[in-house]
Amino acid sequence: MKRLLLLASCMALLVISSCQEKDEFEVLNAQAAKEYLQPLRPGYEGKNPYWNVFAKRFLYAPAFDFKEVEGAKEYRFDLKAPESGEAWSFTADKPWAPLSPVWNEVSVGDIELAVLAMGDKGQVLDTAGKRQFFRDFPFHGPYNNAVVPYREAALKAALYIHTLPFVKRFATEMEPDLETYPHFSCACKVIGALISNECLIAREIPARREEALAIALGAANFLVSQSRPEDAPLAFFPPTYYKGDLQKSDENNGKTMAMEAAKGPGPAFLDLYDLTGDKAWFDRAVAIARTYKKIQRPDGSFPIKMDFMTGEAVNETGAMLHPLLNFLRRLQKQYGIEEFKQMQEAGEKWMMAVPLKTFDMTGQFEDVSVMKLKPYENLTNCTASPYADYLLNKDNPTQEDIACAEDLMRLSEDQFIHWDYQYGPDGIRPRCAPAVHEQYKYETPIDNSSCNVAHPLLSYFELTGDRLAFEKAKALVDNLTIVQNQTSGVIPTALVFRSADRDMKRQITINCCFADVKMLMRMHELTQRMKENE
Repeated sequence: MKRLLLLASCMALLVISSCQEKDEFEVLNAQAAKEYLQPLRPGYEGKNPYWNVFAKRFLYAPAFDFKEVEGAKEYRFDLKAPESGEAWSFTADKPWAPLSPVWNEVSVGDIELAVLAMGDKGQVLDTAGKRQFFRDFPFHGPYNNAVVPYREAALKAALYIHTLPFVKRFATEMEPDLETYPHFSCACKVIGALISNECLIAREIPARREEALAIALGAANFLVSQSRPEDAPLAFFPPTYYKGDLQKSDENNGKTMAMEAAKGPGPAFLDLYDLTGDKAWFDRAVAIARTYKKIQRPDGSFPIKMDFMTGEAVNETGAMLHPLLNFLRRLQKQYGIEEFKQMQEAGEKWMMAVPLKTFDMTGQFEDVSVMKLKPYENLTNCTASPYADYLLNKDNPTQEDIACAEDLMRLSEDQFIHWDYQYGPDGIRPRCAPAVHEQYKYETPIDNSSCNVAHPLLSYFELTGDRLAFEKAKALVDNLTIVQNQTSGVIPTALVFRSADRDMKRQITINCCFADVKMLMRMHELTQRMKENE
């Protein structure tokens, strides 16, 4: 109730055009600049180790794990932009001090940092540390507004998926067309999203209901046909990998990602139950949750990857648990299922005790190796932002929950949001800003990543009334309508400028496109409530 009252009061003050006046954005831009001076979870605070050892760019003033030099009186921080020759300098007592004193003066671009240990007579004793990085564009609104209404953009994107020939094939044939659309080899992720998309089409566009339902049922029955039997260790789990090149590698062959069943198929089966009332789909979703209950480790964790037949972990890395925790939350909130409460609480405790304590929000991608990763080697918004959203949407988030969510949102912005890009030698920006890069191992702006980051920003706005959070989310979501093809409805997965030959070969990733659909529908519903409360 408190959240709803706060949101209503915020909405009453927020016109839908949202900060179009220049002076209003000057206030927000100044707020953003001030926030960027605060270092993000620096190691010297003792909450976690220095997490930025693999980081290549920063929006928030960084602090680095440079060691003290014996006999040093102070440390001089020299920053230089090699292309322009600009330079900035300040002194501090410790070599790990943040770059806050000059951060908002430092120009966008490549930066070389040297931290020099100084003696009592001003002489240089030694170099405490060096680092090269990119000082990225800060948030500086206003950005371009949506070019079509959010709901229209959402339905166009959903219909694009719906009308693809290899999608419509599921209405009559259960076997996916891997030759035409190889991404179907990621069965849980892609086919699970396809089912949910068709359920949305059936609900939102009555004229398409029967066809959409037939497609959803065909796809769902395929996942059931490939799922492990009820007496198997991973009972009712559909496969992460189905044929295709990914399955051929030693790392993936006969393996499965632990969270995939909760991320795609589980929610998809619930969507089918909501649409049809057929309890068999609800029972299958609950059966998946019960398998998770059986395989949860005593500390509340789950392995990141397992043998699909035996359920044995392939390494010691723990999975990031937001897909499962969101799935369990839906079962409890929407259907009143209480039997998984202890599992959910144990998972939350593990997330707080391990990933949030170390601040190592590692990637969970089925197409990127999860073997032998060093700490912080593959950070991603795709684990940080969804968990921030999970924390913010608890019934009564604690101050610790909110603080952790704030840190996770800042991590996602610091490392993965690009509010703008530099122009290339041909006079164009090679990528479509504002956008969000996916992970360290795939430094590419992805539509789904924009959605990942926008969700907790909107949740934070709804919870706290922070207007800057809303404007950041709005800028990311509005850009999805700008990059959308208005004649076909497709929203490209990679928000990059491509040569003609590469663009002709581009394939849409269904799960990413459906993430856009959900995000745009949420923005539509939120802004409609804003209008009603003006």
